[in-house]
Amino acid sequence: MSAWLDEIRWTADGLVPVVAQEAGTGQVLMVAWMNREALALTAAEGYAVYWSRSRGRLWRKGEESGHRQKVLEIRIDCDEDVVLLKVEQAGGIACHTGRHHCFYRVLQDGRWVTVEPVLKPPDSIYGA
Repeated sequence: MSAWLDEIRWTADGLVPVVAQEAGTGQVLMVAWMNREALALTAAEGYAVYWSRSRGRLWRKGEESGHRQKVLEIRIDCDEDVVLLKVEQAGGIACHTGRHHCFYRVLQDGRWVTVEPVLKPPDSIYGA
């Protein structure tokens, strides 16, 4: 039943990078990490569950903010070392900064420039 998990080339730490892509637009929302349990739960529950390296525990996307990611499709790349989730993003916010996606800065003239607006201040999402 979990043979599909064995096909993934996990890092030495037992993780795999995961790209979350908005199904309707193709926009890359974020990159995170999963361990075997997180990926198995994601497949079973239909909502993104990641491994938080900073917290050292499973992290159900949206558990605090309500900005869950409904998983419509799970793919693996040709090298079997990156997972792609095609998701529907609840609330239109994927980034903890209150933006639609995490890639909100662009390199311009040798410096990073913010080009995407904050849709909702983080304090109003997570509390002060």
